[in-house]
Amino acid sequence: MIVDRKDMQEAPVGFLLIKRIALVVVLLFVVLTAGSIFWFNQYRNQPAAGSRDESVQVVIPRGSSVQEINRILARSELAEIDIRFLLLARYSKLARKLQAGEFALHRGQTPEELLRELSTARPVQHPVTIPEGLVVADIADIFSSGGWCDPDEFIRLANDPQFLKKANIQLGTSLEGYLYPDTYYLTRQGYTAGDLLLMQVQRFFTVWEELQEDLPAELSFWDTLILAAMVEKETGDASERPLIAGVFLNRLQKGMRMQSDPTVSYGIENFSGRLTRKDLRTPSPYNTYTLKRLPVGPICNPGEDALKAVLHPEESKYLYFVSKNNGTHYFSENLREHNRAVQKYQRSKGK
Repeated sequence: MIVDRKDMQEAPVGFLLIKRIALVVVLLFVVLTAGSIFWFNQYRNQPAAGSRDESVQVVIPRGSSVQEINRILARSELAEIDIRFLLLARYSKLARKLQAGEFALHRGQTPEELLRELSTARPVQHPVTIPEGLVVADIADIFSSGGWCDPDEFIRLANDPQFLKKANIQLGTSLEGYLYPDTYYLTRQGYTAGDLLLMQVQRFFTVWEELQEDLPAELSFWDTLILAAMVEKETGDASERPLIAGVFLNRLQKGMRMQSDPTVSYGIENFSGRLTRKDLRTPSPYNTYTLKRLPVGPICNPGEDALKAVLHPEESKYLYFVSKNNGTHYFSENLREHNRAVQKYQRSKGK
């Protein structure tokens, strides 16, 4: 067999060329890899502007993607908008741990530190206080003023029979009386009016569960709630509540009308703020001057102390009380004494 010397010379040359190209590709790959690692780590370890002692509150809406979170953080100057933010979130396996809500995040952190803080931070809690004795519309205004819900929707649901079933309410035609007054700690996670109503109803039944063991045989749950609402509206002096509860219970036992002014005003649509003789004589489901029983439902949302006052009333022979115009009341055992007290504290005030 005859071998061409020219072919023998060209073969090594071709092999060497391929070898050199492969070497260049490898070197290029190493350079690009090293450059990418440097480029990635430079971003990863670069602190943002600001002191770590400072924090800024940011709101992350539910369902936000990593890119959307990056833009939100950039608006607060916590991190720059960069594709490396997404890469870092995935590389560190934190992408699925990023939370929705409102958070106080620290400035001056590296992107990795920021991601870890956002994945473990507790949402900012805002205290919202609902005082005792408010009606549904008042509570709706409080939540609305904080931007938590639409007040009209709040009121609508509180009077919606279907929503009452959802809340497991079996007595009453509204949630009046069931919206427990307390301080609630809310987070910016998109509450609905229904969420807020159910939260208060659940709190009410939690408290009632602890109190119901003291329910006397002669009182039903519904009567207790109605009386507690009346006690709540009759006095601003907590020490008087058990005594006022006792007066109402004394009148019930004797078959007397409750004659409670707050019940009358509750039954008047668009009440002006001042009761007239005509108001007291006009029958309504809440006018306890004309009714021979309790009103049809609670006239406000009572707190725990008012409920306890009805469950543990102060025993006395009192059947009447009248405001002394200083936040307290004068109590009487008979009508003659009561009329003298009215003359002293109310009519003299009118003069």
